[in-house]
Amino acid sequence: MAPLGAGKVGLFAAAAAGAASEPAGYFGGGYVAAVVSTVDRFAFPSDSRTTLGTGLSVARRLLAGMANSGTAGYFGGGTTGSDDDTVDKFAFSSDSRTTLGTGLSVARGWLAAMANSGTAGYFGGGYGPADDTVDKFAFSDDSRTTLGTGLSAAVYFLAGMANSGTAGYFGGGTTGSGDVDTVDKFAFSDDSRTTLGTGLSAARRYLAAMANSGTAGYFGGGSGYVDTVDKFAFSDDSRTTLGTGLSSARGYLAGMADSGTAGYFGGGTTGSAVSTVDKFAFSDDSRTTLGTGLSAATTSLAGMANTDGL
Repeated sequence: MAPLGAGKVGLFAAAAAGAASEPAGYFGGGYVAAVVSTVDRFAFPSDSRTTLGTGLSVARRLLAGMANSGTAGYFGGGTTGSDDDTVDKFAFSSDSRTTLGTGLSVARGWLAAMANSGTAGYFGGGYGPADDTVDKFAFSDDSRTTLGTGLSAAVYFLAGMANSGTAGYFGGGTTGSGDVDTVDKFAFSDDSRTTLGTGLSAARRYLAAMANSGTAGYFGGGSGYVDTVDKFAFSDDSRTTLGTGLSSARGYLAGMADSGTAGYFGGGTTGSAVSTVDKFAFSDDSRTTLGTGLSAATTSLAGMANTDGL
């Protein structure tokens, strides 16, 4: 079990106030011969997969996902052929979907997201064209504000993950003129931004991220294609690179996590789309590959999770 951060009190209060929800991770949207609205749900800890009857409100790829664990998850942005500002919200108690009236401040795809569970979620970067915008959605009422700080550079094809209650991270991507290894850190106490001195082990885009809140965050896969998984310890933001890596070198994948237990990287392409879901046990970073996988070989998808590990 990951240690509790300052933001967890609001999370547990929100979960207690609403209907009970089963811990599960979700992979949504993407491309399977055409753009899809599919949302696959993986129940924790059995890893059994079902596919939601609701799906996204609009079929789209190159979107981003984040969650207010215990309450609701959000899939935002992406492209249907043109850039989209839609933010769909899935209530974890029933997996019912509503679409926010606010949406993103700028229609864009190729973006990333992360969340401070119990407080707010963030959608950062993207293309429409290249953007340094970070939109913040307060979970209390889903109202949107846009941070004055923004990313340290206008980037797209980046990834996001968070140490809930403490800070969120946006890493990698491309400026259009070249891939970057930059990792920007946003302190949840005041949304101030710093840029890590370590960065990724190599500059790359098309990557994904997930986190074991309170312990470490992981950036996996990316341009090349590569099987690299970089791990950032939240205690000091130091970086190591896992010896295991992904089961196949790929990009355009997605990540989500059962915090305190395991993280998952799903889908993507090795040159051909895959349905693979790799699972990394947080106890020792060992990797297994789920027998179930996604309901279809999918690229350019997004992930988020409802976990009892926070």
